[in-house]
Amino acid sequence: MTDAADRYATSSDGLRLHYRDVGRGEAGALPVVCLPGLTRTAVDFEVLAAHLSGGGAGGPRRRVLSLDYRGRGGSDHDPDASHYSVPVEAGDVLAVLADAGIDAAVFVGTSRGGLITMVLSTVRPEVIRGAVLNDIGPVLEPAGLDRIRGYVGRLPAPKDWDDAVRTVKGYAGSQFPGLDEDDWLYFARSTYAERDGVFRGRYDPALVESLRALDPAKPMPTLWPQFEGLSGVPVLVVRGETTDLLSTETVAEMARRHPDCALLTVPGQGHAPLLHDPATLARIAAFATRCDAAPAVGPR
Repeated sequence: MTDAADRYATSSDGLRLHYRDVGRGEAGALPVVCLPGLTRTAVDFEVLAAHLSGGGAGGPRRRVLSLDYRGRGGSDHDPDASHYSVPVEAGDVLAVLADAGIDAAVFVGTSRGGLITMVLSTVRPEVIRGAVLNDIGPVLEPAGLDRIRGYVGRLPAPKDWDDAVRTVKGYAGSQFPGLDEDDWLYFARSTYAERDGVFRGRYDPALVESLRALDPAKPMPTLWPQFEGLSGVPVLVVRGETTDLLSTETVAEMARRHPDCALLTVPGQGHAPLLHDPATLARIAAFATRCDAAPAVGPR
């Protein structure tokens, strides 16, 4: 059985940060650090972590860390909701890396996790040896942001798992036309936690405050300088076929600007791909193996 443990680091302001630490890794195999989306948690990466730590797709066995940002999963909630921000959470990621003794890794960033990865590339480039950006880029489409703003912190608590499945289908069904019923149950179980028959989301409801600051009438600032911080390492962009957050035009521009940027489109999935189908698992495993041989990027 693969070694797995729940561990805790301490943020710079004293919060306890949970991360899941899976596998020991073979010599020469870079660890993988998985960063979830806005309201998501380490649970999202259970299948990917098992695949990579077990030497899936013929690759080496890897150590895989999956993080819960502050206010999510097993991490402490922050009494100041203004701290639920990408810069603060990037600092939390660095605290976890220090706690885990990791000085370089391949990063897998889903949505917000990809934004954090891009920010880290400008402040601590030497820790990133490769980046998988899961349905995220330097330009965020307004339609996707509006959809996310419409459900975060607004959903009623489900009564049972069937109700949980109906709830996630209600707000994500148009994004995931290719999921079957087992997939939807997987989605629901990674979205809600159940204890003694009581269902709760896996994030602090105060997280919605970070979305209220966004003005839908104004375009979001782009992150091209942060993306270009990844120019020295391989990048794999995973895009959901039906996503409304990452446009094909943005992906094309990413490929034009980056000398080593590959694309994987996941059929039947939108924002953000679940990273648990065999083709996606194999592609990420192969990408990590490529990164093992890529030259390290020194501090700027």
